[in-house]
Amino acid sequence: MRIQAAVLRERGAAFKIENVELAEPGPGEVLVEIAGTGFCHTDLLPRTDGFMAEPPLILGHEGAGVVASIGTGVTGLAVGSKVVLSFDHCGACPACIDGHPAYCRSFWRRNMVGRSHIAEDRAHDITGRSIGARWFGQSSFATHALAEARTVVPVPDDVPLEILGPLACGVLTGAGSVFRVLRVTGAASTAIYGAGTVGLSAVMAAASTGAEYVIAVDRHRSRLDLALELGATHVVDSTGLSVAEIANVVKAISKNGTDTALDTTGAPSVVAAAVAALRPQGTVGLVSALAGTIELPGDALATGKTVTGILEGDAVPHELIPELIDLWRQGRLPFDRLIRTYPMSDINQAEADMASGDTIKAVLIPGATT
Repeated sequence: MRIQAAVLRERGAAFKIENVELAEPGPGEVLVEIAGTGFCHTDLLPRTDGFMAEPPLILGHEGAGVVASIGTGVTGLAVGSKVVLSFDHCGACPACIDGHPAYCRSFWRRNMVGRSHIAEDRAHDITGRSIGARWFGQSSFATHALAEARTVVPVPDDVPLEILGPLACGVLTGAGSVFRVLRVTGAASTAIYGAGTVGLSAVMAAASTGAEYVIAVDRHRSRLDLALELGATHVVDSTGLSVAEIANVVKAISKNGTDTALDTTGAPSVVAAAVAALRPQGTVGLVSALAGTIELPGDALATGKTVTGILEGDAVPHELIPELIDLWRQGRLPFDRLIRTYPMSDINQAEADMASGDTIKAVLIPGATT
């Protein structure tokens, strides 16, 4: 079928809106008409030289929309179902069976290559050239996306579908890290380093538990002010502060250190500060690729501290996404306050606004006009 998509032709090129021929859904697949799709910083990885996903590509991995057609063997979904598209996973390996699909044995091949793990091409441009259309199992920077049915999460009919896409990754990662990995509770203290989509989602999630201290650390005053509005009990402006100074401020606020921390920055110095600000037996979760090597004192972990990587909040999307929607309905997870919508045709402006920090979470709307 003929669709429109934002295609990345070369790593350094702007996105271009093109007509694309997309295959009909095969066995176990669904075709989803996209209502809105979040723009995540992960969608910029294919711009990196040597990255495993090679242009031409359709990116986008925070899609939400309506099921337009289904392939054979699909159950639990019907044409017209409202859905959120999450990351791909096999559903059969030990990690998937054990409830940790983000650590699927074939996660990287299924999500980060951008092309189907099965043999045939799924999308072509008008000249017949193949285009990668399976980024994170969906490639939702388009009017329509193909996905395997097990990655498609049904959502209620009475929610604003166009803004739900970020629940598939950015919000899922921040909230899931708090709920599923760090397990923040009402008596706990936690620090969130970085106040972008993931960090602010973690702030909201931690606040929803009634945690005693929810400390947001960032260099942008406007984002710290928003963190306070979203439930942070304290904020730290880290501009110009050393690792020791950041740690000392956080420790002073939290009465000698936090139980947990989440780093969303990927900055080794910030991770070092987060570790230093932990109480004994505390845990730091890392959700971003590190921009260098972490250097810690030799005794940094001697008191039982843990540093752990986290993918996709270690969440089961079919379980956590409905929970997040319920929290949003209750006013306890107002993730919509992070969102600015753009017509799909303004995707390059959305990318620029996110890079400059003017926009926290861009959501692209196919068919909308400026």
